[in-house]
Amino acid sequence: MAQTRDGRDWKPEYLVAIDPAKCIGCGRCYKVCGRDVMTLKGINDEGEYIDDDDEDADEIEKKVMVMADSGACVGCGACARVCPSSCQKHEAAAA
Repeated sequence: MAQTRDGRDWKPEYLVAIDPAKCIGCGRCYKVCGRDVMTLKGINDEGEYIDDDDEDADEIEKKVMVMADSGACVGCGACARVCPSSCQKHEAAAA
């Protein structure tokens, strides 16, 4: 178990998944995360991810957050607190 600066116990909960069906692509989680854990990706009407620089970029139906570097997550929970659609899944590290 981790501790806060003054010694209180704290158990980090890490971002492990983002549900693209629930994500509205608002970017609030991205803005509060200083660790580059997530990135915005385009998705077509069939649910396939498309890069902005891809030749099929004009087929982007909406943009959603995806995991970019899950190992960089420190488990602070800031992204979950600002998410209006509750599309993220967080878990504590296995003991």
